[in-house]
Amino acid sequence: MVDSTVLETTQSGALSAALIHALDQQGVALMLKDVASGRYDWANDAASSLLARPGLTVVGKQDADLFDAVQAVALRAADQQALSLSQGFLTEHRLERGGERRDFTAWRQLLDGEGDSVGQKLLSVWQDVTEQRKRDAQLQSALAQLEAQQKANDALRRDMQDSQVRDDVSGLYRRAHFEEQLRREADLSSREQREFALVAIAIDGMDDVLRLHGPEGGERVVEALGRLLRANTRAMDSPCRLGGDRFIVLLSGMGLATAHSRMEQLRRQCAGHIVPFNGQQIPFSVSVGVASFPHTAGSVEELMRSADRAMASARDSGGNRVALAAIAFVPTV
Repeated sequence: MVDSTVLETTQSGALSAALIHALDQQGVALMLKDVASGRYDWANDAASSLLARPGLTVVGKQDADLFDAVQAVALRAADQQALSLSQGFLTEHRLERGGERRDFTAWRQLLDGEGDSVGQKLLSVWQDVTEQRKRDAQLQSALAQLEAQQKANDALRRDMQDSQVRDDVSGLYRRAHFEEQLRREADLSSREQREFALVAIAIDGMDDVLRLHGPEGGERVVEALGRLLRANTRAMDSPCRLGGDRFIVLLSGMGLATAHSRMEQLRRQCAGHIVPFNGQQIPFSVSVGVASFPHTAGSVEELMRSADRAMASARDSGGNRVALAAIAFVPTV
């Protein structure tokens, strides 16, 4: 009958040999260092191919024989840290091997932590992770490129959407988008019994600007007014360029008096604004008509006509002014 102790020893030895062989095949270096002498007592084949200098083997050597002085000091410090920890210690090292810098991870574990350092062994498990780090870096780079491309595609999509709803010169909404917002605002106002304002705007003397400065000079004035309109309206509002020198603005949820005050501020800004062009300065002013729903008109169509009439009144009075639409009189029965 086979002694069970002998059988267990045989099985343990076979398992250890198989494990060491498997780690060799994976390029994982195993080394045992005598703590007292600092010399390596044992190493697998992968340890010599990974860590030893050409013509050297690991067994019998100290770190100073295998690595340069700076690396040896760093390894000694890692050993001391591992000796103070019962659960082991993982470090990373960058070493020069075969004329190139290689990245390694190293796990150190004290095998016999009892008593003094005599007879104690320090197991270290080294793995070259250079190629894995390169693959990780390449993957991160590829992901960053994909993210950048996605952002560029999103920006292009937004630009295309903006070009469909915004005027190229003024940066304001086009008429189709404005009319949709106006219908929504009118529906909301009717349901919730709240007021909103509509403003008609025309650039004074646009024919003179075009005659003196040409179409490009006219565009610079339109650009300037577009910037001022965006600065004087909220995200919920809808400033729109109808075409040429005509503009219209929906002021959501705003009463007639507040809209008049806001547009008077815009008028003063325009009157004090100078547009530089080809070494010259182009002054401009605006005529503004302010109407409100439902006080000056009871329908969207009448509201737009009411704002236009008020704007025409401001222009006929010499321009550079804000006129209020007349409040509709509804006789009581």
